[in-house]
Amino acid sequence: MNKRQFLTGSALSLAAAALPSHAAKVGKAPKGPVLLTLTGALGKQNRPGFDPAFDQMLGKHKAQFSSAYGFDYAMLAALPAVTIQPTLEYDGKPHTLRGPRLSEILKAAGVSGSQLRILIQAIDGYAVAVPLEQVRQYDFIIALERDGTPLPLGGLGPLWAVYDADRIPELAGKPLKERFALCPWGVYHIGVQAI
Repeated sequence: MNKRQFLTGSALSLAAAALPSHAAKVGKAPKGPVLLTLTGALGKQNRPGFDPAFDQMLGKHKAQFSSAYGFDYAMLAALPAVTIQPTLEYDGKPHTLRGPRLSEILKAAGVSGSQLRILIQAIDGYAVAVPLEQVRQYDFIIALERDGTPLPLGGLGPLWAVYDADRIPELAGKPLKERFALCPWGVYHIGVQAI
């Protein structure tokens, strides 16, 4: 079993457990196609629960939820953006990545508390589970652009959960291929679970 299979299997159990523990407030509804769906311990919702006919990919990845918060591109782009310049494993060069902090996305969906595990899931099924404390410590962003160009589907996008590994001491000294194991590209689902 490789690391990707192990992490995906572990994260799937989190997805099934990421059900809300309290009633959520209704948030702003997306006007465009939803690119990112948050489920689990949310304080806001803007869409109903899991629909097996509508949520095909979420179903294939074993996600179950009674309510969720969806973001379209405009909603993500409207959040305060930050820029990072990590050296990427794909070409060994620094690139400018831009997008909102993951912590700001969680806040917009009404996520509160500190004892939380964040499941970040990509369209190919790759998933990582990261404690909220580490999301904040590594200053994860959801990159929408690389070098001023929107991330394409079929490339690293349209959404990439990433951090500036060059600025994180425990990662900066590692080989490039080992720095980004917690950074799925093609992100479409984030599950929030109380620990």
